[in-house]
Amino acid sequence: MACKSWHVQDSDIFDMTPHWQTAGSLQSVLVTGANGFIGAPLLTVLRESGRYLAKGVVRHPGYLDAESLVVPSIDGSTDWQLVIGGIDAVIHLAARVHVMKDHVADPMAEFLKVNVEGTLALARQAADAGVKRFVFLSSIKVNGEQTQTGQRYAPNDTPKPSDPYGISKCEAEKGLRRIAEETGMEVVIIRPVLVYGPGVKGNFLSMMRWLHKGIPLPLGAINNARSLVALDNLIDLIITCLHHPAAANQTFLVSDGEDISTTELLKRTASAMGAKTRLIPVPASIIQNGARLLGKRDIGQRLCGSLQVDISKTRELLGWAPLITTEQALEQTVKYFLQNQLR
Repeated sequence: MACKSWHVQDSDIFDMTPHWQTAGSLQSVLVTGANGFIGAPLLTVLRESGRYLAKGVVRHPGYLDAESLVVPSIDGSTDWQLVIGGIDAVIHLAARVHVMKDHVADPMAEFLKVNVEGTLALARQAADAGVKRFVFLSSIKVNGEQTQTGQRYAPNDTPKPSDPYGISKCEAEKGLRRIAEETGMEVVIIRPVLVYGPGVKGNFLSMMRWLHKGIPLPLGAINNARSLVALDNLIDLIITCLHHPAAANQTFLVSDGEDISTTELLKRTASAMGAKTRLIPVPASIIQNGARLLGKRDIGQRLCGSLQVDISKTRELLGWAPLITTEQALEQTVKYFLQNQLR
């Protein structure tokens, strides 16, 4: 029987069989960041599959359920012994994430403490406890911030991270590879692009709010190309990487397999919403120059620049393909937004 994606409510809309459905599975899985945008639905899929004994790690007791555990902070001194016992595989999602406005005195130090020291402490203790596989959610920022139109990042490109978040993820990857070599624990690294789906926050949520309100946007002439990944597609790949023999000690990029411009994304999202788009065709160069003058260069780059990834290795080595299309994922995202996120 085909297995539906975790948040589809109308059973007659999609019929999508995850790539891991008929595969052998690991007995016990630990998911850090289990209450997050990716972690919460991932944990649900793992548990509902009947193939995994999945435990979640959360930072606050308020997010606890019967099978979750509290680890208040993650850094190089975190003791995971009571959490990691009896675990076959770890999916490490918890991280200090990239933020547009960082108010700490030393952002780099904070990113390194959580994303590098915390990750490597968990990995070392996991290896010592006999964990067989460690799946690490990294970031495309390890590759860099943008590509020339028509060019794509690949997993084996020389890393070129430029901000504290990307640098910390890159350093964590290096450390994990060393641990894999020293201990024999299998490490799998996944670098996603922008993740969207039901419950998405940040700039994607702001975009949907602008469209719903009918706010005119000067983004009607952006001819860039950006790779995105739907939440369902990312979850499907993460679970595939839990058990696939060829995933061991590999790095994978992931996307929906379709690159679209900012203008096209806005149009498609508005269409799924049943809203009229009010897009003003302002040249990208003017937007980027204006953003630079306002000290918002990063925002201008994300709106107007390209970032494309090559997922051919992911497809060929794992026999994996995106579970749902961009169109289907936008429909799900918009439906959730209209029902839950208009506040």
